[in-house]
Amino acid sequence: MSTVPGLTKRFSILQIALFVLTLSALAVIPPKSRCYAQEAAKPAAPKPKYRLSSDSLPQEETPKGKLEGPFLFKSKILVGTVRKYWVYVPAHYDASKPACVLVFQDGQRATNPNGVLRVPNVLDNLIFKRQMPVTIGIFITPGQLGEEYPETLGFSNPNNRSVEYDSLGDAYARFIVEEMLPEVGKTYNLTKDPEGRAIGGASSGAICAFTVAWERPNEFRKVISLIGSFTDIRGGHVYPELVRKNKRKPIRIFVEDGFDDNRRPDNLKRDWHIQNQLMVAALKDKRYDLNYVFGEGGHSDDHGGAILPDILRWIFRDFEK
Repeated sequence: MSTVPGLTKRFSILQIALFVLTLSALAVIPPKSRCYAQEAAKPAAPKPKYRLSSDSLPQEETPKGKLEGPFLFKSKILVGTVRKYWVYVPAHYDASKPACVLVFQDGQRATNPNGVLRVPNVLDNLIFKRQMPVTIGIFITPGQLGEEYPETLGFSNPNNRSVEYDSLGDAYARFIVEEMLPEVGKTYNLTKDPEGRAIGGASSGAICAFTVAWERPNEFRKVISLIGSFTDIRGGHVYPELVRKNKRKPIRIFVEDGFDDNRRPDNLKRDWHIQNQLMVAALKDKRYDLNYVFGEGGHSDDHGGAILPDILRWIFRDFEK
């Protein structure tokens, strides 16, 4: 009979049994949970500081586009809601040529000139340097239930955000395709080419953006996901499985997340970083046009804001500029 290395004949049958049971118990503990539990016992690391590059800041030589709005909009698809939206028009816009489109959720924060996303500044600079095509930006807040949009909300979340953003299904996609694009299209020449349409957001706005492209890949084929909430808020944790089970769709997607994004070792379906890892793995397995970065930090726009210029360069890398 062969012997197990490290064990001597002095070990009793009981000792060997206890040893085997211990190994078995360790094997069923999810590795990520064990790792995170060990990390959690350490002193909290200082919050990383991501700095915005010149591409996210106003530049003297860059022609500045117009940010029009906010406008109020009452949806007939998302019944009983009112929201605000802004339209960014680049300085290089030519009404005789259809412009590309970037739709961004949580528009009140994406357009904040003192925030970390500052999307209009990024568009100004990249379009001027011909690093992305001429693009109309549409920045939309979530819906507020009722007839009025409270001015007191400021940069805070309207009360129908989770229902609209975290829910699976085609309701929000229909709202974008059947209501918002035609509304903005009354004034501006927007491309109808799905390759020229991008949609993005952060947190619940990111899963919302993915849902629009997933439900309507013939309308939107480019997705920006920052700290995406692919978690069990309203069933979004099933997306990795859905990606694997379904035929690959013509979607290009950039995924950004933080290693410490809302960690939940007690409930992995509500662990933001685990779910982003699973999403990336599924997209890889199905050979999607994918790029991703996991940075230091938690559930914050800081990292996504810092790399947004590079994300947009990559998203539109092969589109005529």
